[in-house]
Amino acid sequence: MLQSAFNNVYMKFKLHFYEKVFEKFQDREASLTTVETFCMEIIYALKNPTVNEFARVTNISSPNAAYKINNLVKKGYLRKIQSETDKREYHLEATQKYLDYYNISYNYIDVVMKRIENRLEPEELETLVKVLNIIDEELMPEVKL
Repeated sequence: MLQSAFNNVYMKFKLHFYEKVFEKFQDREASLTTVETFCMEIIYALKNPTVNEFARVTNISSPNAAYKINNLVKKGYLRKIQSETDKREYHLEATQKYLDYYNISYNYIDVVMKRIENRLEPEELETLVKVLNIIDEELMPEVKL
């Protein structure tokens, strides 16, 4: 029962995101491939990782990571910022172009969160936040942000 309920919510968020991405394809505005979209989601989730951190998380070689990153830079979705402490190292930062693209998903999350706040009692909200924090902080140790 728990797994089914969680899976339904997770799938609805993903389906909404994919619907909006495909709308962009219909309008010929989207220029990210599926793999590039995944790469950008990882980079954004890691909050300005280095090239090596991105390569490690995606389990790809540094040259392959550099190739993917350079394509994203060329398309204007990503910028490389030179580290102030180690000039050989670059941090990856999503551009406003990507943030506008990414907000397809986050705008819907905001809508759903407002609905949750309107639907649940304050005690239920507190419990939901507590459960989500436990999942985030304790039950998903394999995923490091």
